Amino acid sequence: MVLEKAILATITTNANKVTAGASIFICDDKEEMEKVAANLEAILDGISHALSDELYIIVKH
Repeated sequence: MVLEKAILATITTNANKVTAGASIFICDDKEEMEKVAANLEAILDGISHALSDELYIIVKH
């Protein structure tokens, strides 16, 4: 199975911004959120997108 065009992970500092779906990572601050997003981007072979100051997603195009 080849995974195409999917949200692989959600990273946030505000748990109220997300609900069930892709794996959710809740961080304490923006710096931690950016580090987690960068690491997951490499691990999951995806692309990180900042949707707001409190929310990143990792997607596979």
